[in-house]
Amino acid sequence: MAKLYYGTTTEPIRIDDRMLAHVKVVVATKLRRGESFTMSWVHGEDEPTGRSTIWLQPSIPLRFVFDSEQPESLDQNLLKRLANDANSSRGLSLDIALDETAAKTVPPRTATAKATSTRSFVRAA
Repeated sequence: MAKLYYGTTTEPIRIDDRMLAHVKVVVATKLRRGESFTMSWVHGEDEPTGRSTIWLQPSIPLRFVFDSEQPESLDQNLLKRLANDANSSRGLSLDIALDETAAKTVPPRTATAKATSTRSFVRAA
């Protein structure tokens, strides 16, 4: 699990490495533009039941720490979904399953479908 350190707190927010790679891109983009927003998540199994929301703004320090040495591959559809959430009044919500999002973005292949080369939109974090 990756960690997001928010403000001056020493207790990190624990997030899946792949999800945090996507969150990092969305958060960095919004903060670079000087835009503030909320980010919410359901507490992990090792935490008390509930959910948390934080206010993200350019003056609050953030540090992203990944378990993996290699950057994660990014899913453009997941990035768009997270960016749309961050731009909404609801704010950025991490309460989505990565597998669910990936399944929706890859169309099922049929026996009659031709193999075609497609441009990859996946980039490293």
